[in-house]
Amino acid sequence: MEQQQLIRKLENSLHKGFIDQNKPISGQFKPKLLSNKHHETVLSTLLQELKTCNTFIFSVAFITEGGLTTLKTMLYDLKQKGIKGRILTSTFLNFNQPKMFKELLKLNNVEVRLTNEKGFHSKGYIFDHQDYYSLIVGSSNLTDHALKANYEWNVFLTSLEDGEIINHFKNQFEDAWSEAVPLSEEWIANYKQYYEIKPFIKHSDLNTLELNAKYLTNTLADSLSIKPNKMQTAALEQLKSLRATGAQKGLIISATGTGKTYLSAFDVRNFSPKKMLFIVHREQILKKAMHDYRQILGGHEDDYGILSGNSKDFHAKYLFATIQTISRKGYLQQFAKEQFDYILIDEVHKAGADSYLKVINYFTPKFLLGMTATPERTDKFNIYELFDYNIAYEIRLQAALEEDMLCPFHYFGVLDYEKDGEIIDDATELRKLVSSERVKHIIEKINYYGYSGDRVRGLMFCSSKEEVCELSATLNNKGLRTIGLTGDNSQEEREEAIRKLDSGEFEYILTVDIFNEGIDIPYLNQIVMLRQTQSSIIFIQQLGRGLRKHPSKEYVTIIDFIGNYKNNYLIPIALSGDQTMNKDNVRRKTVNTDYIQGVSTINFEEIAKKKIFDAINKTNLSTLKTLRDAYTEVKNRLGRIPTLYDFIEQNSIDPEVIISYSDNHYNFLVRMKEPLPSLTDYELAVLSMFSKEFLNGKRIHEVLLIDLLLAYESISKGTFIQRLKNVGTYVDDATIRSVENMFSLKFHTQSDMKKYKFKPMIEIINGIYKFNEEIRESLRNSFFKENIKDIVKCAYVKNKKYDKTQALTLFEKYSRRDVCRLLNWPHDDSSTIYGYRAKHNTCPIFVTYHKKDEVETSQAYGDEFLSPELFRWFTRNRLALDSNEVKNILSYKESGMKIHLFTKKDDGEGTDFYYLGPVDIAENSPKNETMPDGKGNNLKVVTMNLILEQPVQYDIYHYLVEE
Repeated sequence: MEQQQLIRKLENSLHKGFIDQNKPISGQFKPKLLSNKHHETVLSTLLQELKTCNTFIFSVAFITEGGLTTLKTMLYDLKQKGIKGRILTSTFLNFNQPKMFKELLKLNNVEVRLTNEKGFHSKGYIFDHQDYYSLIVGSSNLTDHALKANYEWNVFLTSLEDGEIINHFKNQFEDAWSEAVPLSEEWIANYKQYYEIKPFIKHSDLNTLELNAKYLTNTLADSLSIKPNKMQTAALEQLKSLRATGAQKGLIISATGTGKTYLSAFDVRNFSPKKMLFIVHREQILKKAMHDYRQILGGHEDDYGILSGNSKDFHAKYLFATIQTISRKGYLQQFAKEQFDYILIDEVHKAGADSYLKVINYFTPKFLLGMTATPERTDKFNIYELFDYNIAYEIRLQAALEEDMLCPFHYFGVLDYEKDGEIIDDATELRKLVSSERVKHIIEKINYYGYSGDRVRGLMFCSSKEEVCELSATLNNKGLRTIGLTGDNSQEEREEAIRKLDSGEFEYILTVDIFNEGIDIPYLNQIVMLRQTQSSIIFIQQLGRGLRKHPSKEYVTIIDFIGNYKNNYLIPIALSGDQTMNKDNVRRKTVNTDYIQGVSTINFEEIAKKKIFDAINKTNLSTLKTLRDAYTEVKNRLGRIPTLYDFIEQNSIDPEVIISYSDNHYNFLVRMKEPLPSLTDYELAVLSMFSKEFLNGKRIHEVLLIDLLLAYESISKGTFIQRLKNVGTYVDDATIRSVENMFSLKFHTQSDMKKYKFKPMIEIINGIYKFNEEIRESLRNSFFKENIKDIVKCAYVKNKKYDKTQALTLFEKYSRRDVCRLLNWPHDDSSTIYGYRAKHNTCPIFVTYHKKDEVETSQAYGDEFLSPELFRWFTRNRLALDSNEVKNILSYKESGMKIHLFTKKDDGEGTDFYYLGPVDIAENSPKNETMPDGKGNNLKVVTMNLILEQPVQYDIYHYLVEE
């Protein structure tokens, strides 16, 4: 960035930050408060500054392993780029743990020193960028809670190198640094001895003590009173309300680790049955469940009994049975059908099996409760129908993290082993999976990303039985202590391995196809995924193995080795819970992971992230199978044919994906083989037009007019305009004409007009709007009318993410056709826009940032970001400054023409571009230049720098510019 321009922007930003917040200027460098509120955390800003800096220095008194872990992926990527930094810390209050200092030594590109300053309590982060410095200073130490969850006050400032403030901070740092001691293994050994003899409690964060207290409350309840947590209290109320309606069945959907067993015990206590039956699929779970129930229900020891292969306590008041035993005819018929007032089935998603159905169909309890973390099925069985569609309560992973019910996790998506440009994929031979090079790579990554606690207790998920056995042997030869378990191992062998993992005899259990669910190892502190993601359900099940809280850990580390797998796109889907199958949503959830709650973080190494983007681009997320699976899941849950709005409400597939696939919901239902009332060709054309043009909610005006005409047979233009004003949207003559052109079909191409039967859908007579006569007649058909209402309902929801006060919303995505409509062009000229077009006093510019290699040289323009708010743009070739087309653009201020910039990463994103806002042309930047045509000649072209009104959002900017 040019120095004078940088100075001007910095002056403007300081004016906005310290003098007048209402000054209408760019705020790229404005001072701001970072408090971990309103979706901008200290961590996100820290990562943003690290990503763009040349060097960095941290001066922080306190550092925890969790805080350091949140930066490890970024620091690794910086090491690959040759970026180095320095960290100055201390032993103040004996807060920093010896193990944390060992983690610091793993950072090869970070020099660490220990200050001897008495009472050292600083919290400052300085980043040296090419042209300026940025600084974060305030209350946040380098702990995961301070960076992401706690209510903090930190000021973010920007300064040129000669600024007095930045020099004060730098000089203070350098003075302390020069007298500080370098971190070394020897220093850590000496500190460890000193640390261990201190008479007061040592902890890496106060949250550890809180975790211990909660754990003690839940595990030593023989002497303490256990009370329901927030989720359990709400669920118990829901169950009570459900039974008050006369319901005899209920389903609890609750993420692993959220206390389902305690919840059911509380409900049994409320219900007070004469006899209760608890059914699970494994005996080891029975023992734990019975122990938990005794803590809640109390009573005599003889009240509790087990029915399994090893125990036959038929007469217990509270009977805990394995499904394998109780489903046997000889055992089942020993009970009267009404023997149990209350029956509970754990892991009830398995209930489609004959053994479960035999038991369920035999007994007639007063209430049947099912519990599961994953009700979604691949075997077509409808678990919701089995429980009369009564979902008593539901809490998924994100909500459970937000409620602090689970152990926080730090997920790391790392690149799998690469050799000679080849990366592990689904066709890789076993010998390569267990080669010494790959094993070395695995060990390096698990050591670098580490674990919380005194020793590693890990679980590795492999891709095959053969890999489990071979890899376990190879790791053992490398000095690790592991054991491989598969479905061939007995229950006793599995339990013995788990016991040895706890005692420290083993560091890792390697497994395939088992331990996905139904196993409770709360002390797990590292999960390693060495297989491709086959489904988001299995992914969450495996991740969930480490999410139970335990006093031995503050968080669990998830290390996911990402290779060239076609299913990589499932990773962001699983982590975010976003089931829309909207490619743009999936990309955004890969780039911006702020959706994860609490102190948990999601981190992708840059090269691993590219593998996910490649998979997203190459994969068709809207195949008939994908759509049918999503449809079946929603239909099963509701017990009826779902509307488009149902998909939104059930957090399922995006209705836009359905419309893109089938033009309208009716056609989609036909493909789902649903019996439907018939509609005429014209009615289907109307549904298609309303769905394809308006369901996306990108402009509220047409949606509101349709809604009004559904309620009233006619409406005046004046009333329509007033209603638009009432909803707070912009209104002007050009926009009203544009809306009218949409319904009259004047905007549309001949091809679209043919699809929509060449008939204006709304008549405008003497300032009165009406649907045309054929639509008015069709609206007598309630089925047709409900379909239109469904479209309108979806469009209102979709519109919420758009700014109603203006035509285009910053950083949302639009096609060329969308832009023609929203800029009020009278006709759809999208097919002739190409890179840009100045028309109707507007000039939208569309840039594909990364051109395909096969794009001919004469089209491979060098458009590029010079900074988040400065873009170097190329006009079409064979133009010069004195060309009429260029002169028209350069005189934009005099003519009042608005220039808008849109860009997308590459053609794999489809037809939509991010809207980066209106732009100005930087003074003196337009220049005549040349570009090669690939045939030895040079073509004339004009380049100019475009200044964005607002800097590009951090995550989008880096997504766009990185190769």
